[in-house]
Amino acid sequence: MRADRLVSLVLLLRQRGRMTADELATELEVSARTVLRDIEALSTAGVPVYAERGRRGGFSLLPGFRTELTGLNHDEALALLTAGSVRGHQVFGLSSALASAMRKVVDALPEGHRASLDDAAKRFLVEPETDLLSRRLVTEDVTRAVMSEVRRAVLTGHKLRFHYAAPDRTPRWHTVDPIGLVTVRDRSYLLAARSGEDRTYRLSRMLTAEELPEPAERPEQVDLDRIWAERSAQFLSENRIPVLVRVRPTRRDELLNTARAVRAEDPGADGWVRLDVTFEDLRHAVWAIWQLGIDAEVLAPDSLRAALHRRAATLAARYERDVAPQEA
Repeated sequence: MRADRLVSLVLLLRQRGRMTADELATELEVSARTVLRDIEALSTAGVPVYAERGRRGGFSLLPGFRTELTGLNHDEALALLTAGSVRGHQVFGLSSALASAMRKVVDALPEGHRASLDDAAKRFLVEPETDLLSRRLVTEDVTRAVMSEVRRAVLTGHKLRFHYAAPDRTPRWHTVDPIGLVTVRDRSYLLAARSGEDRTYRLSRMLTAEELPEPAERPEQVDLDRIWAERSAQFLSENRIPVLVRVRPTRRDELLNTARAVRAEDPGADGWVRLDVTFEDLRHAVWAIWQLGIDAEVLAPDSLRAALHRRAATLAARYERDVAPQEA
Protein backbone atom coordinates (compact mmCIF):
# COMPACT_ATOMS: atom_id res chain seq x y z
CA MET A 1 0.00 0.00 0.00
CA ARG A 2 1.23 3.49 -0.82
CA ALA A 3 0.92 4.88 2.72
CA ASP A 4 3.21 2.12 4.05
CA ARG A 5 5.65 2.70 1.22
CA LEU A 6 5.83 6.44 1.97
CA VAL A 7 6.59 5.72 5.63
CA SER A 8 9.27 3.23 4.58
CA LEU A 9 10.81 5.77 2.23
CA VAL A 10 11.06 8.35 5.03
CA LEU A 11 12.58 5.80 7.39
CA LEU A 12 15.15 4.75 4.81
CA LEU A 13 16.27 8.34 4.36
CA ARG A 14 16.38 8.87 8.14
CA GLN A 15 18.51 5.81 8.78
CA ARG A 16 20.82 5.84 5.75
CA GLY A 17 21.05 9.49 4.84
CA ARG A 18 21.39 10.37 1.17
CA MET A 19 20.06 7.74 -1.27
CA THR A 20 19.52 7.76 -5.02
CA ALA A 21 16.19 7.04 -6.68
CA ASP A 22 17.55 3.70 -7.94
CA GLU A 23 18.68 2.69 -4.45
CA LEU A 24 15.31 3.58 -2.99
CA ALA A 25 13.53 1.73 -5.80
CA THR A 26 15.55 -1.43 -5.07
CA GLU A 27 14.79 -1.30 -1.34
CA LEU A 28 11.08 -0.62 -1.83
CA GLU A 29 10.71 -3.05 -4.77
CA VAL A 30 9.18 -0.43 -7.07
CA SER A 31 10.37 1.52 -10.12
CA ALA A 32 12.51 4.66 -9.93
CA ARG A 33 9.61 6.59 -11.48
CA THR A 34 7.36 5.52 -8.59
CA VAL A 35 10.00 6.71 -6.13
CA LEU A 36 10.07 10.14 -7.79
CA ARG A 37 6.28 10.38 -7.52
CA ASP A 38 6.47 9.40 -3.86
CA ILE A 39 9.16 12.03 -3.19
CA GLU A 40 6.90 14.67 -4.76
CA ALA A 41 3.97 13.50 -2.63
CA LEU A 42 6.04 13.74 0.55
CA SER A 43 7.21 17.23 -0.31
CA THR A 44 3.62 18.31 -0.96
CA ALA A 45 2.65 16.90 2.45
CA GLY A 46 5.33 18.97 4.18
CA VAL A 47 8.01 16.33 4.69
CA PRO A 48 11.36 18.12 4.15
CA VAL A 49 12.86 15.96 1.38
CA TYR A 50 15.38 17.69 -0.84
CA ALA A 51 17.44 16.60 -3.84
CA GLU A 52 21.17 17.01 -4.27
CA ARG A 53 22.50 17.14 -7.80
CA GLY A 54 25.76 15.75 -9.12
CA ARG A 55 27.53 12.42 -9.36
CA ARG A 56 27.08 11.73 -5.65
CA GLY A 57 23.68 13.27 -5.41
CA GLY A 58 20.42 11.80 -4.25
CA PHE A 59 17.58 12.52 -1.85
CA SER A 60 17.91 13.46 1.82
CA LEU A 61 15.84 14.72 4.72
CA LEU A 62 16.58 17.96 6.51
CA PRO A 63 18.71 17.22 9.60
CA GLY A 64 16.68 16.71 12.76
CA PHE A 65 13.46 15.65 11.05
CA ARG A 66 11.82 12.70 12.81
CA THR A 67 8.59 10.79 12.47
CA GLU A 68 6.43 10.09 15.48
CA LEU A 69 6.53 6.36 16.17
CA THR A 70 5.96 4.44 19.35
CA GLY A 71 9.31 3.61 20.99
CA LEU A 72 10.67 0.21 22.01
CA ASN A 73 13.32 -0.55 24.59
CA HIS A 74 16.68 -1.95 23.51
CA ASP A 75 16.04 -5.64 24.23
CA GLU A 76 12.60 -5.60 22.58
CA ALA A 77 14.02 -4.13 19.39
CA LEU A 78 17.02 -6.49 19.46
CA ALA A 79 14.69 -9.50 19.80
CA LEU A 80 12.66 -8.40 16.79
CA LEU A 81 15.70 -7.69 14.65
CA THR A 82 17.26 -11.06 15.54
CA ALA A 83 14.04 -12.94 14.75
CA GLY A 84 13.68 -11.01 11.51
CA SER A 85 17.17 -12.00 10.39
CA VAL A 86 16.26 -15.69 9.90
CA ARG A 87 15.90 -15.62 6.11
CA GLY A 88 12.61 -13.82 6.52
CA HIS A 89 12.16 -13.57 2.75
CA GLN A 90 11.41 -17.30 2.77
CA VAL A 91 8.66 -17.11 5.39
CA PHE A 92 5.40 -17.02 3.43
CA GLY A 93 6.59 -14.33 0.99
CA LEU A 94 6.69 -11.50 3.53
CA SER A 95 10.08 -10.07 2.55
CA SER A 96 8.99 -6.49 1.86
CA ALA A 97 6.76 -6.40 4.93
CA LEU A 98 9.64 -7.69 7.07
CA ALA A 99 12.05 -5.09 5.71
CA SER A 100 9.54 -2.32 6.36
CA ALA A 101 8.88 -3.57 9.90
CA MET A 102 12.60 -3.72 10.70
CA ARG A 103 13.07 -0.13 9.56
CA LYS A 104 10.26 0.96 11.87
CA VAL A 105 11.76 -0.98 14.76
CA VAL A 106 15.10 0.78 14.37
CA ASP A 107 13.48 4.18 13.97
CA ALA A 108 11.41 3.66 17.12
CA LEU A 109 14.51 3.48 19.31
CA PRO A 110 15.91 6.50 21.12
CA GLU A 111 18.63 8.21 19.12
CA GLY A 112 21.45 7.11 21.42
CA HIS A 113 20.50 3.43 21.27
CA ARG A 114 20.62 2.96 17.51
CA ALA A 115 24.38 2.54 17.20
CA SER A 116 24.58 -0.01 20.01
CA LEU A 117 21.58 -1.90 18.60
CA ASP A 118 23.14 -2.05 15.14
CA ASP A 119 26.36 -3.48 16.60
CA ALA A 120 24.47 -5.98 18.78
CA ALA A 121 22.33 -7.25 15.91
CA LYS A 122 25.46 -7.87 13.82
CA ARG A 123 26.80 -10.18 16.53
CA PHE A 124 23.87 -12.61 16.28
CA LEU A 125 23.70 -14.98 13.29
CA VAL A 126 20.69 -17.27 13.15
CA GLU A 127 20.43 -20.16 10.65
CA PRO A 128 23.13 -19.22 8.09
CA GLU A 129 22.88 -20.60 4.57
CA THR A 130 25.67 -23.15 5.15
CA ASP A 131 26.73 -25.27 8.12
CA LEU A 132 30.25 -25.97 9.41
CA LEU A 133 30.73 -28.60 6.70
CA SER A 134 30.00 -25.98 4.00
CA ARG A 135 26.78 -27.71 3.01
CA ARG A 136 24.26 -25.27 1.66
CA LEU A 137 20.77 -25.49 3.04
CA VAL A 138 18.28 -26.71 0.47
CA THR A 139 15.44 -24.24 0.12
CA GLU A 140 12.35 -24.58 -2.00
CA ASP A 141 11.30 -22.05 -4.58
CA VAL A 142 7.75 -20.75 -4.27
CA THR A 143 6.73 -18.06 -6.73
CA ARG A 144 5.57 -14.76 -5.30
CA ALA A 145 2.26 -14.98 -7.16
CA VAL A 146 1.46 -18.41 -5.71
CA MET A 147 2.49 -17.42 -2.20
CA SER A 148 0.42 -14.24 -2.35
CA GLU A 149 -2.75 -16.06 -3.44
CA VAL A 150 -2.34 -18.85 -0.89
CA ARG A 151 -1.58 -16.46 1.96
CA ARG A 152 -4.57 -14.28 1.08
CA ALA A 153 -6.95 -17.24 0.92
CA VAL A 154 -5.75 -18.49 4.32
CA LEU A 155 -6.20 -15.09 5.95
CA THR A 156 -9.53 -14.17 4.34
CA GLY A 157 -11.06 -17.60 4.78
CA HIS A 158 -11.84 -18.12 1.10
CA LYS A 159 -11.56 -21.29 -0.96
CA LEU A 160 -8.34 -21.80 -2.93
CA ARG A 161 -7.88 -23.33 -6.38
CA PHE A 162 -4.43 -24.36 -7.56
CA HIS A 163 -2.60 -26.46 -10.14
CA TYR A 164 -0.53 -29.04 -8.27
CA ALA A 165 2.35 -31.18 -9.54
CA ALA A 166 2.74 -34.17 -7.22
CA PRO A 167 5.85 -36.36 -7.77
CA ASP A 168 5.58 -38.74 -10.74
CA ARG A 169 2.03 -37.60 -11.50
CA THR A 170 0.39 -35.40 -14.10
CA PRO A 171 -0.37 -31.93 -12.62
CA ARG A 172 -4.00 -31.63 -11.48
CA TRP A 173 -6.32 -28.87 -10.33
CA HIS A 174 -7.51 -28.89 -6.73
CA THR A 175 -10.04 -26.73 -4.90
CA VAL A 176 -9.63 -26.77 -1.12
CA ASP A 177 -10.63 -25.07 2.11
CA PRO A 178 -7.37 -23.58 3.45
CA ILE A 179 -6.73 -23.89 7.19
CA GLY A 180 -3.21 -22.60 7.79
CA LEU A 181 0.40 -22.35 6.65
CA VAL A 182 3.36 -24.15 8.22
CA THR A 183 7.07 -23.79 7.47
CA VAL A 184 9.44 -26.58 8.55
CA ARG A 185 13.15 -26.77 7.66
CA ASP A 186 12.64 -24.22 4.88
CA ARG A 187 9.71 -26.11 3.38
CA SER A 188 6.29 -24.48 3.36
CA TYR A 189 3.06 -26.46 3.57
CA LEU A 190 -0.61 -25.61 3.21
CA LEU A 191 -2.90 -27.40 5.64
CA ALA A 192 -6.32 -27.69 4.06
CA ALA A 193 -9.46 -29.78 3.71
CA ARG A 194 -10.91 -31.12 0.47
CA SER A 195 -14.45 -32.48 0.50
CA GLY A 196 -14.14 -32.75 4.28
CA GLU A 197 -10.91 -34.80 4.15
CA ASP A 198 -7.59 -33.59 5.59
CA ARG A 199 -5.01 -32.61 3.00
CA THR A 200 -1.45 -31.27 3.17
CA TYR A 201 0.27 -29.66 0.16
CA ARG A 202 3.82 -28.49 -0.51
CA LEU A 203 3.72 -24.90 -1.78
CA SER A 204 6.75 -25.50 -4.02
CA ARG A 205 4.66 -27.97 -6.04
CA MET A 206 1.93 -25.44 -6.81
CA LEU A 207 2.30 -24.18 -10.38
CA THR A 208 -0.45 -21.54 -10.14
CA ALA A 209 -2.96 -20.59 -7.45
CA GLU A 210 -6.12 -18.50 -7.28
CA GLU A 211 -8.14 -17.27 -4.31
CA LEU A 212 -11.85 -17.87 -4.95
CA PRO A 213 -14.70 -15.64 -3.72
CA GLU A 214 -16.55 -18.49 -1.99
CA PRO A 215 -16.03 -18.75 1.79
CA ALA A 216 -14.06 -21.76 2.98
CA GLU A 217 -15.69 -24.41 5.11
CA ARG A 218 -13.47 -24.48 8.18
CA PRO A 219 -13.74 -23.99 11.97
CA GLU A 220 -13.42 -20.46 13.30
CA GLN A 221 -10.75 -21.48 15.84
CA VAL A 222 -7.61 -23.32 14.81
CA ASP A 223 -4.77 -25.04 16.70
CA LEU A 224 -2.03 -25.49 14.10
CA ASP A 225 0.34 -27.21 16.55
CA ARG A 226 -2.22 -29.93 17.20
CA ILE A 227 -3.20 -30.28 13.54
CA TRP A 228 0.43 -30.51 12.43
CA ALA A 229 1.20 -33.15 15.08
CA GLU A 230 -1.78 -35.23 13.98
CA ARG A 231 -0.87 -35.02 10.31
CA SER A 232 2.76 -35.85 11.04
CA ALA A 233 1.65 -38.98 12.89
CA GLN A 234 -0.59 -39.91 9.96
CA PHE A 235 2.30 -39.39 7.55
CA LEU A 236 4.46 -41.81 9.54
CA SER A 237 1.76 -44.45 9.53
CA GLU A 238 1.28 -44.43 5.74
CA ASN A 239 2.78 -47.07 3.48
CA ARG A 240 6.36 -45.85 3.36
CA ILE A 241 9.54 -47.86 3.80
CA PRO A 242 11.01 -47.83 7.35
CA VAL A 243 14.80 -48.13 7.52
CA LEU A 244 17.11 -48.88 10.45
CA VAL A 245 20.56 -47.50 9.70
CA ARG A 246 23.81 -46.78 11.50
CA VAL A 247 25.70 -43.69 10.35
CA ARG A 248 28.81 -41.75 11.29
CA PRO A 249 27.89 -38.70 13.41
CA THR A 250 29.49 -36.37 10.85
CA ARG A 251 27.01 -37.56 8.18
CA ARG A 252 23.91 -37.69 10.42
CA ASP A 253 22.43 -34.36 9.28
CA GLU A 254 23.01 -35.25 5.64
CA LEU A 255 20.94 -38.40 6.08
CA LEU A 256 18.18 -36.58 7.96
CA ASN A 257 17.94 -34.04 5.14
CA THR A 258 17.03 -36.80 2.69
CA ALA A 259 14.74 -38.89 4.93
CA ARG A 260 11.00 -38.27 4.94
CA ALA A 261 10.69 -38.66 8.71
CA VAL A 262 12.67 -39.69 11.80
CA ARG A 263 11.01 -42.28 14.04
CA ALA A 264 13.80 -42.81 16.59
CA GLU A 265 17.47 -41.98 17.21
CA ASP A 266 19.96 -43.64 19.56
CA PRO A 267 23.71 -43.29 20.09
CA GLY A 268 25.45 -46.55 19.28
CA ALA A 269 28.11 -48.18 21.48
CA ASP A 270 30.52 -48.06 18.51
CA GLY A 271 30.35 -44.26 18.26
CA TRP A 272 27.99 -44.32 15.30
CA VAL A 273 24.39 -43.09 15.46
CA ARG A 274 21.48 -45.48 14.98
CA LEU A 275 18.49 -43.97 13.22
CA ASP A 276 15.03 -45.32 12.51
CA VAL A 277 13.86 -43.30 9.52
CA THR A 278 11.33 -43.56 6.71
CA PHE A 279 11.75 -43.02 2.98
CA GLU A 280 9.23 -42.56 0.18
CA ASP A 281 9.96 -45.97 -1.35
CA LEU A 282 12.79 -48.42 -1.99
CA ARG A 283 14.28 -46.36 -4.82
CA HIS A 284 14.34 -43.25 -2.63
CA ALA A 285 16.01 -45.20 0.19
CA VAL A 286 18.70 -46.64 -2.11
CA TRP A 287 19.49 -43.21 -3.51
CA ALA A 288 19.73 -41.56 -0.04
CA ILE A 289 21.91 -44.24 1.57
CA TRP A 290 24.16 -44.49 -1.49
CA GLN A 291 25.12 -40.82 -1.10
CA LEU A 292 26.76 -41.64 2.24
CA GLY A 293 29.10 -44.31 0.87
CA ILE A 294 30.95 -46.23 3.58
CA ASP A 295 29.77 -43.82 6.28
CA ALA A 296 26.42 -45.59 6.64
CA GLU A 297 25.20 -49.17 6.95
CA VAL A 298 21.61 -50.34 6.57
CA LEU A 299 20.63 -52.82 9.28
CA ALA A 300 17.07 -53.39 8.04
CA PRO A 301 15.16 -54.18 5.90
CA ASP A 302 16.90 -56.96 4.01
CA SER A 303 15.35 -55.80 0.73
CA LEU A 304 17.25 -52.50 0.98
CA ARG A 305 20.51 -54.25 1.91
CA ALA A 306 20.09 -56.50 -1.13
CA ALA A 307 19.38 -53.55 -3.44
CA LEU A 308 22.51 -51.72 -2.23
CA HIS A 309 24.56 -54.90 -2.64
CA ARG A 310 23.40 -55.31 -6.24
CA ARG A 311 24.28 -51.71 -7.04
CA ALA A 312 27.73 -52.02 -5.43
CA ALA A 313 28.41 -55.29 -7.22
CA THR A 314 27.44 -53.79 -10.58
CA LEU A 315 29.70 -50.80 -10.01
CA ALA A 316 32.60 -52.98 -8.87
CA ALA A 317 32.28 -55.17 -11.96
CA ARG A 318 32.25 -52.14 -14.23
CA TYR A 319 35.61 -50.87 -12.94
CA GLU A 320 37.27 -54.20 -12.11
CA ARG A 321 39.19 -54.56 -15.38
CA ASP A 322 40.94 -51.21 -14.82
CA VAL A 323 42.26 -52.13 -11.37
CA ALA A 324 45.74 -53.54 -11.29
CA PRO A 325 46.21 -56.57 -8.99
CA GLN A 326 47.84 -55.65 -5.70
CA GLU A 327 51.15 -57.20 -4.75
CA ALA A 328 51.11 -59.69 -1.93
